[in-house]
Amino acid sequence: MASLTRRFGPVRPVVLSLALLAAGGLGVNAAHAATPKMFAERWIDGTNGAEPATQVQALDDDTFVIRQSVKTNFEAPFVYLLFGRDKVLLIDSGAQDGQIRQAVDRLIDDWLVRNKRTTIPLVVAHSHSHGDHTAGDAAFQERANTTVVGLKPADVAAFFGIAKWPEQIGRFDLGGRVLRILPTPGHQAAAIMVYDPRLKVLLSGDTLYPGRLYVPVNFMGDNRASVKRLAAFAARHPIRAALGAHIEMSRAPGHDYEHEAAAHPNEHPLELGPEQIAELKAGLAAKLDTADQQQVHDHFIIVTVPPRAE
Repeated sequence: MASLTRRFGPVRPVVLSLALLAAGGLGVNAAHAATPKMFAERWIDGTNGAEPATQVQALDDDTFVIRQSVKTNFEAPFVYLLFGRDKVLLIDSGAQDGQIRQAVDRLIDDWLVRNKRTTIPLVVAHSHSHGDHTAGDAAFQERANTTVVGLKPADVAAFFGIAKWPEQIGRFDLGGRVLRILPTPGHQAAAIMVYDPRLKVLLSGDTLYPGRLYVPVNFMGDNRASVKRLAAFAARHPIRAALGAHIEMSRAPGHDYEHEAAAHPNEHPLELGPEQIAELKAGLAAKLDTADQQQVHDHFIIVTVPPRAE
């Protein structure tokens, strides 16, 4: 997100009707379904000057969510660590000045002790290749028993065995835990989402999260196609929640924080419901062919940005 982030002019809100939501695949009841609360603690949000550089919350004994403090970098990204029997997958390595490697090493060491193991291979992949998701790669490059996946679409496709990018859904077996890898180019050319059938959680990167969803106008068609495929996937697979890579919204509907805000008081939950996938699909059907447009929704804002040569 870092290379796209900017603050735009006056918001031009778009209100989506219930009919449009239904066209996206939701009935009225589903549109108002409550998203489950998945985290016991409040995320570090910059409102406490003494907050640590990272915070970890577990979804289960094999799944961890790490947040980088906004005090270290205004992007305050979330990264994800998923263990299987044979390997562990890290999605994103954080923004500049993060301490993600230290947090990951501690979690792996603790997991090995609990499971009476001495080692497990680590794979570092990325929701997409923007710098606030890859800046920590250097800390993992020389780590033993670690593979860092490349940043180009061809690198991602080759690693995850996706022969037909971006239409094909990949499979990545951690050992008794098979993840689905969904190519979602649009926000960035190498973007993916990761679906975990065990927890019924979708790791949705910068394509869907409670914040500003930046789309270069020359990749709007790619983004629409990706979200259309995502909606079709969601219709076939149960999704408890989509967990993205940032939070940029407050709990007040449609209200985002200023760019590079130093704190996020009254922050929106990280979790989004599957109904937001249909809402995003319906929103993208609007005419969004010029830069600097903003389409405001309660839980996210679609923002068009100038063309990019990705």
